[in-house]
Amino acid sequence: MGIFDTIKGEAKRNFIARADSAKGEIIYKYPENNIRMLTQLTVDADEVALFVKDGKVEGKLGPGRHQLDSNNIPFLSRLLEKFTGGNLFIAEVFFVSVREFPGVKFGGPIGDVRDPETGLGIGTMVYGDFSIRVTDPEKLVVGLVGMGRSNNDALLGWFKNQVLKVTRDRIAELLVKKRWPLLDVTSGAYTEEIETEVIAGLKPHVDDYGLTVVRMGNFHVSIKEEDEGTLKKLSKDVAYSRLAGGFQQYAQGQAMLGAAEGMAKGGGEGNGNALGGMGMGMGFGMAQQFMNMNNQQQQQRAPEPPPQAAPPADTRSPAQRLKEIKELKDAGVLSDEEYNAKRAELMKLL
Repeated sequence: MGIFDTIKGEAKRNFIARADSAKGEIIYKYPENNIRMLTQLTVDADEVALFVKDGKVEGKLGPGRHQLDSNNIPFLSRLLEKFTGGNLFIAEVFFVSVREFPGVKFGGPIGDVRDPETGLGIGTMVYGDFSIRVTDPEKLVVGLVGMGRSNNDALLGWFKNQVLKVTRDRIAELLVKKRWPLLDVTSGAYTEEIETEVIAGLKPHVDDYGLTVVRMGNFHVSIKEEDEGTLKKLSKDVAYSRLAGGFQQYAQGQAMLGAAEGMAKGGGEGNGNALGGMGMGMGFGMAQQFMNMNNQQQQQRAPEPPPQAAPPADTRSPAQRLKEIKELKDAGVLSDEEYNAKRAELMKLL
């Protein structure tokens, strides 16, 4: 090191401020612990400077330029080293920004969650960003020093883990309590509700460190493409079962529909189009006839049962059922062809 480098280094020690490379960081620790009396310390408008010794905050300075002199800054007298004749004090100096920091990215696996609609356990992921702000710089520095984390990367790494943990717990809890279909969650239908729950859930974990999550950014809950396809198919089966009056009727209707499609293929292209247009209606109609025949045969074999109350009739109007199948189509449960076929049947009843 040359004489000019030595002079430059000594001059730097007379001025303390946040390094230019650390302007975008929440917390910055000044690299020197031995600080000369009468040194000039500069604190930016959106930060505070904390003086820490033995894990305890001895004092803090707000925005502005300060001359470090025990005569005008009383707490410095507690940091003086007597053997230096009062010319040197020893302390860790932390610069802590108190503005909001947006766009902090996070993400990771949530784990297997059970879809209330189908009962399947599906592996889920979450990724996105959030904004963070320091509400109590002293709590932050004391807490981080106590955990052995005194730089920006260590702080954010710890905080991201807290966000992921709470997000995982809250989504699993909401699916159980609210019975939200997982496909609706991954579509973003409940983003605002999840954000509110996550921010509230984080509060007890980060309050003691003087931190808060101001808002969640563009976060998304996702599942694998093949799992999404499985859920859509099962959701469609559940919806069709309801329309058919039960799963057994739906299964028999599907079998009859398969037979009709086979006849269509054997009968040529013209017949195929005609039978294909009959679609769902034919399947359900044949399934209902089959069920009626089965019931009649069982009644002939079995003794006369005691009188029972008639099952409740389907009181839904054709207009109401039209609205329901439209909602199924908008949710992606019904294809365009399936929707058009069922709509044609209901329109005849109006």
